[in-house]
Amino acid sequence: MNFPASLLVGYRNFMSGRYFDARDRYKALAEHGQKPTTLMIACCDSRAAPELIFDSGPGELFVIRNVANMVPPYEPDGQYHSTSAALEFAVHALEVSDIVVMGHGRCGGIRAALDPEAEPLSKGDFIGRWMSLVRKAAEQIQSNHMMTPGERQTALERVSIRNSIANLRTFPEIRQREADGHVRLHGAWFDISTGELWIMDPDTGDFKRPSL
Repeated sequence: MNFPASLLVGYRNFMSGRYFDARDRYKALAEHGQKPTTLMIACCDSRAAPELIFDSGPGELFVIRNVANMVPPYEPDGQYHSTSAALEFAVHALEVSDIVVMGHGRCGGIRAALDPEAEPLSKGDFIGRWMSLVRKAAEQIQSNHMMTPGERQTALERVSIRNSIANLRTFPEIRQREADGHVRLHGAWFDISTGELWIMDPDTGDFKRPSL
């Protein structure tokens, strides 16, 4: 068997630890289904797992992960849209009450967006097309020569979060539910080097550390 041995070790630890401790909850979730109240849109980066960051148990978060935690605009064009399909399920079927777009520091996708010539981006591949969602913002930020490369990256990571929240509002169901007070949209940014969490102010768009 060529299955990674480290995963089998992890699974064994899971079964004797986390699953054993929460086995009744898992059984209830299997029987009655999931009903998470929060949808988390996060990056697929292995260093920024939302279930770990927010210490969430099984059934508590519905998570969408993609490169650079981005939400595309509403485009019912008959093509395949993984993120939009998951959004639709979370809003229509699960009726989540909160949607969080969580970015993170040192994001590889955002770094590549600031340097279009960098690997693995190219004009013809999937990730290059995907990162074009923030191309205009990346060009504007890259032209600011008063900022250091690190400052430009953090700036685009946070601008991208605001951009994704704006794109969420292009989905008619989400826009209507927000207007009716049935769903709330949030932005967050996690610094993987310090563990700090920054929350976006819904009125100003600024990111601030919450009082804990």
